[in-house]
Amino acid sequence: MSSPSAAPPAAPNNLKRIVAASLIGTTIEWYDFFLYGSAAALVFNKLFFPESDPLVGTLLSFLTYAVGFAARPIGALVFGHYGDRLGRKKLLVLSLLMMGGATFAIGLLPTHATVGSMAPVMLTVLRLVQGFALGGEWGGAVLLVSEHGDARRRGFWASWPQTGAPAGQLLATGVLALLTAVLSESSFGAWGWRIPFLLSGVLVIVGLWIRLSVDESPVFKEALKRAEERKADAPAERMPLVAVLKHHWRDVLVAMGARMAENISYYVITAFILVYATTSAGVSKQTALNAVLIASALHFAVIPAWGALSDRWGRRPVYLIGAVGVGLWMFPFFALIDTGGFGALLLAVTVGLVMHGAMYAPQAAFFSEMFATRMRYSGASIGAQFASVAAGAPAPLIATALLSSYGSSTPIALYVIAASLLTVVAILAAKETRHRDLTEVSPEMEDGTDTPVSVDKAEGARAL
Repeated sequence: MSSPSAAPPAAPNNLKRIVAASLIGTTIEWYDFFLYGSAAALVFNKLFFPESDPLVGTLLSFLTYAVGFAARPIGALVFGHYGDRLGRKKLLVLSLLMMGGATFAIGLLPTHATVGSMAPVMLTVLRLVQGFALGGEWGGAVLLVSEHGDARRRGFWASWPQTGAPAGQLLATGVLALLTAVLSESSFGAWGWRIPFLLSGVLVIVGLWIRLSVDESPVFKEALKRAEERKADAPAERMPLVAVLKHHWRDVLVAMGARMAENISYYVITAFILVYATTSAGVSKQTALNAVLIASALHFAVIPAWGALSDRWGRRPVYLIGAVGVGLWMFPFFALIDTGGFGALLLAVTVGLVMHGAMYAPQAAFFSEMFATRMRYSGASIGAQFASVAAGAPAPLIATALLSSYGSSTPIALYVIAASLLTVVAILAAKETRHRDLTEVSPEMEDGTDTPVSVDKAEGARAL
């Protein structure tokens, strides 16, 4: 039996539509996710936890925010399993519906004043749904693009869904800033906060219209066809999760290690900075927020550039630039913030996010190229989302605790540097994947090199 032929890359116009569908979908999902975090800081402590003192109420509202991170690995497992069995497109449509539906429902929730303790319970349940949906969104969005494009520019095209994170943050913060500017504080607290959540319903309709118009991944369809042909004379196909843990456990660990510096640095640079700049550097919250907004716009712009460079130089070199760069930048980062000037603050955040982009941009193609087609959704999602629980979720809390205990930025900088070292080790342990053909990535490499062997030669090829 000969090796299966590679699925042809999508036509340029079709590929651009697929990229747009993934980008708009991830932007909407991150808009919903970040919107909750902003509302938790602004109004949820008063509306859903009014019986607590202000500080406790804020902590409780942030705990519901953290619940979303806890649900992401579960979403990764469930969506990864069915995405590898049923296809990327179907699960992406479901994740968008779940996220948008939960966000829209938050905008309709009764507050504590109306239904008492049931209000925070319903809020927490909807936050769990948000996290669950986001856990399944990332893997499907980047795979849909990666599996449609060709290897020559896969890093560039697959980096576009990654820009959904800064785009979603910009959109969520911009909508809230506009509402707080035009509404009085009492009006915003009474009903104005609901508007951005209800707006998600409109965004989801647009996102669904675009996502339903794209085709399923040709690489997945080809792999599914081969699996159907083998069913008559082959043993039962393993569950994708079982196959990932059997054949790709090293790749899962590499992906988790690669995420540590990327995830921790992002939340320190964009979230913890609002605490540090206002309490230690004497900067107003609005000034710090403006710096993050401007830097996030630049972050959006550099991600595709780093993705294109990963097509020229390889995934590992670009990722290493980001991991080493963000580690080296931490001490200058805090030193610039300590000056109290807006220009220095903007420079600190911008350079930090540019270095972060060097890790975040090639991540989509890099993780996609690690795993075999029929376990790719599971493998990429598990590696990415399980790491987020240990990295991104506690990062602002750990940084805040270190600042409270030591009264200095030095332990925080060392915390990020330690994460950077862990990521550097993970990337050095990985194989370069830039030239891999996604149709021929097999569960086991025959000679231990980074050259994928034909699926009919690889032991355990039935998992493909």
